[in-house]
Amino acid sequence: MAQYTRGAASVAVIRLRNPPVNALSLTVLQALENGLKKADADPSVKAVMICGENGKFSAGADIRGFSSPKSRGAVLGPLVSLIERSEKPVVAAIEGIAFGGGLEITLGCHYRIAHVKAQLGLPEVTLGLLPGAEGTQRLPRLIGVPAALDIITTGRHIPATEALKLGLVDEIVEENTVEAAIHLANKVIAIKLHMSHTNLFFPGQPLGPRRLSLKPVPKLPNMEAFLREAFLKMKKRTHGCLAPELCFQAVRAATEQPFADGVQKERELFNILLTSGQAQALQYAFFAERSTQKWITSSGASWKTASPQPIHKAAVIGLGTMGRGIVTCLVKANIPVVALEQELEYLNMGRKAVMLLLDREAMKMEQGAKTLDFHNPARLQFTVNFDALRDVDLVIEAVFENMALKKEIFHKLSRICKPGAFLCTNTSALNIDEIASATSRPQQVIGTHFFSPAHVMRLLEIVYGHHTSPTTIATAMQLAKALKKVGVVVGNCFGFVGNRMMFPYVQQAVFVLEEGGSPEAVDQALEDFGFKIGPFRMSDLAGLDVGWRSRKDQGLTGASLPPGTPARQRHGHRYSPLPDLLCENGRFGQKTGKGWYQYEKAGGRIAKPDPWLHNFLSQYRDTHHIKTHFIDQEEILERCLFALINEGFNILAEGIASHPEHLDVIYINGYGWPKHRGGPMFYASTIGLPRVLAKLQKYSEAHPDVPELQPSAFLKKLVAKGNPPLKEWMSFLSHQSSRL
Repeated sequence: MAQYTRGAASVAVIRLRNPPVNALSLTVLQALENGLKKADADPSVKAVMICGENGKFSAGADIRGFSSPKSRGAVLGPLVSLIERSEKPVVAAIEGIAFGGGLEITLGCHYRIAHVKAQLGLPEVTLGLLPGAEGTQRLPRLIGVPAALDIITTGRHIPATEALKLGLVDEIVEENTVEAAIHLANKVIAIKLHMSHTNLFFPGQPLGPRRLSLKPVPKLPNMEAFLREAFLKMKKRTHGCLAPELCFQAVRAATEQPFADGVQKERELFNILLTSGQAQALQYAFFAERSTQKWITSSGASWKTASPQPIHKAAVIGLGTMGRGIVTCLVKANIPVVALEQELEYLNMGRKAVMLLLDREAMKMEQGAKTLDFHNPARLQFTVNFDALRDVDLVIEAVFENMALKKEIFHKLSRICKPGAFLCTNTSALNIDEIASATSRPQQVIGTHFFSPAHVMRLLEIVYGHHTSPTTIATAMQLAKALKKVGVVVGNCFGFVGNRMMFPYVQQAVFVLEEGGSPEAVDQALEDFGFKIGPFRMSDLAGLDVGWRSRKDQGLTGASLPPGTPARQRHGHRYSPLPDLLCENGRFGQKTGKGWYQYEKAGGRIAKPDPWLHNFLSQYRDTHHIKTHFIDQEEILERCLFALINEGFNILAEGIASHPEHLDVIYINGYGWPKHRGGPMFYASTIGLPRVLAKLQKYSEAHPDVPELQPSAFLKKLVAKGNPPLKEWMSFLSHQSSRL
């Protein structure tokens, strides 16, 4: 609730109190209103100061209450107006955080003081909503349209120092914010008193100009052109996400309409978002991410009983692209690192690349007033000597995907590292148990599958093997947290969760090409759905040779393939040699300037359709007598996405993942699945499992030689049980229900 007290002299103090972050429950808002009315009615009170309890102002509305935020928006907006209309000056003392509705309350106040370490922001857009308590109308009046648009459409956190530059706060202090706010309130009282004693007429007293609803929006010489350009930039960035667009419309209304009409427009737009599927999907994604901390394994070990071990020092083996990114992550997390390469030449190349990455990160951090200490050898040491790993608590091996090489390294580590050290492998598909078999401590071996670029991507797949101990899992999860990553615990199988689900998706994309599609059409369909990058552009970016190497290792192509194997069949199932043929032609993607697309040069970024490839495809179809047909956007989406979702159901049925939410978190954070669609399993639940099943049956009948299209038994079971909500799916797995 909000607590009302009389502060120093004639200032009333209203404290928002609802631990831990003073969320604005209806009780808190009611108490705030009562406090304001009390202060207003008390003649001895000359000013009001609003602050939060325990060094935090307020994190805004409680997201769990978003099922009824209609009522909250309707209550909070008028309350902000009530604050603003007060005849007595109201000062906000912002400590810790002022987010969402918390910041909107401060916009109703006449003055704002913030602690130098405070963070401010309107993050509603990240949950598929917009600031619904008149924030889209007040903020542009206070700081101008460009800055307001940036803050409202990105939802980013603004440090107090930036807030001061923008004019979002009047003052920042390094010491007692509450005392400074009371001091300011007393200063304003004195000015007000002085004014009323003079005979001059001051329109509106000192509060008039401080009431944001009465201020005009600062004009731009080219407002229309600015808005047009800003809108296009935002559309490009947000990939079909509705909330940023409606946030934009609300701010535009502030530039075109009187305050009251703008508020009306804001409310209409808020209600559209509230009932849109996107808001539900984004809020689902928010909670799904938090649920990954509550991990459980198929044998019943869980987060409840396992404790992590501290990591005081770590090592990374292999300074290729992944290793460099991982070293950068560890340094940024303040964990001392030993970086090891087996040969001096590679070590020197790796060192240069790591230093370059760290320099860039340091520059970014300095803008946020933080420093990065990486020139100190006690924090970061480069070596070719395995003996330097004797005292580390954890090793992350990041050499390329070759089982023999990884086993050799783990055998060595097992001899050299101290008995308590954890041994992690950054593999994207290989068997964790086989790697662990090369050591004398399989219980301390775990997969930590980073995503490239490792210092940017948030996902970390944490793969436990048959012998991995709960302590090892807990330690890897703690490491993910220290690296500011989302750790998801998954079981051990080829490709784990993310890559295993990705395989049928990419496979269908290639089959569509064989049957008459083009890389551009497939990519366009999936990018229109909301993926940042389609499967063929993604393949060119990652390098086609990566998959080629893996298929050679599996004996699917290359020298070890038995002579006389049909070109388009492996093990009795359909296979497309197209990616292999491209690699045989030296087309590895961006790195060679040619792949599924052509690029301006080797290492180029701009993908252009390639006439050579289109010609090659048509010859390939003729050679293999493939009957082509026009494949529309709907078929592309259904075949690619439903094959991926189908694999998700198989993964759940096998106990490789413990919750459908975890699959969604993996896809949103590691594979560019559009967040506003809530992840593949959530998407399946919203369009209805019967529809997914019917389409899979249709495509499976058309392509009986593609096992990935045969509907999962678990999916069939859920449809037979009446399409239950996603939360209940796992209760229908008989062999798991006792353990989960």
